[in-house]
Amino acid sequence: MNKHKDVITTAITNYDIHDIARASITYDVSKYFVIHNIPAQRELAATIMEHWKSGFGSTYNPDRKDAFTGVELVNSIAVAVRTIEELEGVKPIVATTDARTYDNTISYARMREHLENEGRPVLVLFGTGYGMTKETMESFDYILEPIYGHGEYNHLSVRSAVSIILDRLRGEAWWNK
Repeated sequence: MNKHKDVITTAITNYDIHDIARASITYDVSKYFVIHNIPAQRELAATIMEHWKSGFGSTYNPDRKDAFTGVELVNSIAVAVRTIEELEGVKPIVATTDARTYDNTISYARMREHLENEGRPVLVLFGTGYGMTKETMESFDYILEPIYGHGEYNHLSVRSAVSIILDRLRGEAWWNK
């Protein structure tokens, strides 16, 4: 949705794809899906990804090439879910993020506990713009609690939110030190 709550489709950005790929490999995410339903946007994403996988970017900075080893481009959430199910042998729990809370909001501590102790894979979805439609949100198993900063402002870029959330779910348990 946009800020007026109109249903829209947001655009892919180079920085989001690249930075999320780097965060994903840092936190040992098995698969990072870039999901977009518009063919022209998938073509743009494929061009960006190829730059880092086999184009000039792959030789200029090989570390960044490594970040794209687990990245897959698909056209829908359903395809991502099916891919995980084929790879893992079980349907994943599907969670997403939002700056609002819902009846099925789950804490980071509880989701982290699940990831560390249960065998079922989790697909965490991130969006851009002003969130996904209510109908889409209601189709997910869980909504991760919002990220609250110290101030009133609450509208992070997707790549910032991904990094914070991956650290909360998969990062070092610094509070136990």
